[in-house]
Amino acid sequence: MGWRRPFHFHRSKNRSRSIISLESRGATRLERESPGSSPGISAEQLRNLPSGSGSTYVTCIDFSAAEARAIDILDIDDFLSQHRPEWSTVRWINVDGLSDSRVLHALTEKYELHPLAIEDMLRPGARPKVESYPGDGSHLPRLFIVARMMFLREEHLHCEQVSLFLGRNTLLTFQETHGDIWDPVRNRICAEGSLLRRHDVSYLVYALLDALVDHCFPVLDHLSDRLEEVEVQVLSNPETHVIRQIHDLKHELLLLRREFRPMREVVSNLLRMEHETFTEHTRLFVRDVYDHCVQVIDLLETYREVANGLAEAYMNAMSHRMNQVMKVLTIISTIFIPLSFLAGVYGMNFPDMPEFSSKWVHPWAYPIGFWTFCLLIASTMLLFFKKNRWL
Repeated sequence: MGWRRPFHFHRSKNRSRSIISLESRGATRLERESPGSSPGISAEQLRNLPSGSGSTYVTCIDFSAAEARAIDILDIDDFLSQHRPEWSTVRWINVDGLSDSRVLHALTEKYELHPLAIEDMLRPGARPKVESYPGDGSHLPRLFIVARMMFLREEHLHCEQVSLFLGRNTLLTFQETHGDIWDPVRNRICAEGSLLRRHDVSYLVYALLDALVDHCFPVLDHLSDRLEEVEVQVLSNPETHVIRQIHDLKHELLLLRREFRPMREVVSNLLRMEHETFTEHTRLFVRDVYDHCVQVIDLLETYREVANGLAEAYMNAMSHRMNQVMKVLTIISTIFIPLSFLAGVYGMNFPDMPEFSSKWVHPWAYPIGFWTFCLLIASTMLLFFKKNRWL
């Protein structure tokens, strides 16, 4: 997850550090809106929001077909006061962490982000969507996208909200925490002659969305391996811990389905939406992202059915085990029913049993006759059960 830059760019002077330090840790908090309150969050309101705890990391990548450069930003005001290099055709500003309201306010004011988009960016759990904001007197034209970044952390699924603001030549991305899955995109920016460097900023948006969608396949592969392991345990040794593993898998699949399913709508809207910042050439490549979204959703539905089938198989296995136990106990009880009857009859407290009152009866008749008769009954019943395949 952490970004270890795999390439070297020319760095600006006086920008040797990459962390905007904060005194506390966390994200900028939004107060719950009261009924009838004004929609959105303006730049001035954002300035007055208290900063959360944690650290905010800001990086900038400028590139063109001939050159590329990355800088880590320490002083946001100094960075925004300077113009982009003349050779730069695309600028990508990435913000990791939404805790410093001063940084968010500076970027919002500089790039004239819409208040409604700012509100969605700062509200965790916003539904993935794409919104078109045409240019007017107070705001530049922007295409605002809310997406989901799914990744594994300690073999468990985690989801993070990612907000993208697309302009004519600039892309701003905001992430909730530090680190992402976009290192392959940065590697492509590094590579001379790459297709990514020869296209406009909307193609960069396509590349980032494609990375977000494609990263779901390794997550699904991991969940598939876990399903296979659980299936072996269900068939061989269905213990109590197995059903907990099944429920954990079902929960993660449900979470992945809930978070990813709207991504198909986002990509579909990008294919239909007409916006001056999103070119027709890029729209051709977005079709491939849509196909990948469909594949991910199909796999999700398949794995959910497999997980449900494993839960049913576990319950059937436990029922079968219980039936086997009850079968053995029933056979034992059935065998001892006639024996208990005989023991009850000859265990009655009579002064003298009628069968043994005559003088000609042998003294060993009772122990030999009684126990032989009991063993004969038990053996006969066992043979009968075996013949009928009840054992």
